[in-house]
Amino acid sequence: MLHRQINQFLDYCRLADFSIRSIQALSARLNEFEIFLKTQTIRSIKRVRYRHLIEFAADHNVPSIHVTKSRVWAIRHFYHFLTLHQIVPENIATGLLYPKIEKTVPQFLTIEEYIRLLGRFTDRADLPMGLRNLIIIMLLGTLGLRTGTLTALNIEHIDLTCGLLWIREKGRRQRSMVLPHCICKIIRDYLQPQRRKKGPLLISKRKKRISPRTLQDIFRSAADQLGIDKKLHARLFRHTAATHLNHA
Repeated sequence: MLHRQINQFLDYCRLADFSIRSIQALSARLNEFEIFLKTQTIRSIKRVRYRHLIEFAADHNVPSIHVTKSRVWAIRHFYHFLTLHQIVPENIATGLLYPKIEKTVPQFLTIEEYIRLLGRFTDRADLPMGLRNLIIIMLLGTLGLRTGTLTALNIEHIDLTCGLLWIREKGRRQRSMVLPHCICKIIRDYLQPQRRKKGPLLISKRKKRISPRTLQDIFRSAADQLGIDKKLHARLFRHTAATHLNHA
């Protein structure tokens, strides 16, 4: 019975246009919930009490604080669905609180470090792959794009005449961003010899869309050569863009 209700809930989430990653996370946490209820010999969702939710979220298999937060999120969504469809008489998960996670100060690149990176990639911009890598660094450091957003960019998403970029963010949200003139010029120089008008913007030597692994290799090589002791990744560039924009 519970397994069927979980599947109905996941179908509901798909119709509600939840992202694929959200549905996968909900499925994983609710499968854990189903296993937990079996250990409590509870076979009907109507027999679940608030104390069971607390025990599952905070104690079952000694979860980390992030897993606890994920479980609370899944249970709250699940019980909203159950109440909405009158499968349970009341939503006992409304009092389930998210654990407090201490916030740490995010790492970011200093202006000097970012300029050194730009200099390294600019020196190699006379080659197609070097020009591509310069575009990557500038898009990440200037606009703060996420890895998935960057690798998913298509040529059709860019208007170089108007200086606009259309992106799909987390949760499938779409929005436009202003592209600085200098980035538009570099992208134009990158695309002109290739004579491509559609398809992935950033491609590998094999003419395929670049992967997150390719980005990791680019960042690792640059950090090693410049002696930067920070692990370079898209989130670091995102924090860098936000920090320097805030201080501007």
